[in-house]
Amino acid sequence: MSLIERYIAAWRRHDVAGILDTLTHDCLVIESFGPVYRGHHRIKQWVPTWCGEGGRVIAWTIRDLRCLPDIEVAEWHFHYSWRGEEQRFDGSTIARLRDGKIAYLREYATTADLYDWQGRLR
Repeated sequence: MSLIERYIAAWRRHDVAGILDTLTHDCLVIESFGPVYRGHHRIKQWVPTWCGEGGRVIAWTIRDLRCLPDIEVAEWHFHYSWRGEEQRFDGSTIARLRDGKIAYLREYATTADLYDWQGRLR
């Protein structure tokens, strides 16, 4: 199982220790929503805060995954609940690896529903 797969699986379980196990102590995690988390101490605060404010991962499905010795890239679909409202979007993650862990993880999100272009913009 790749590090991104392990990271996402831990999020599905809301498992702070499992998430931390995939990250270096001095990790940098950049969420697609804008927040930047630096180091284990911030991750330990972020995950319980997100869950405590109504965040819940319903499904996080990897659609494509590419792994090299020092980088992993994934495209995925994210389905979650935030403060009682369900949301879904497609996104991707770029993860740089160091010493068998993720040192840098950056997420990107699709900002609108995808559609086949037919000659006119929506």
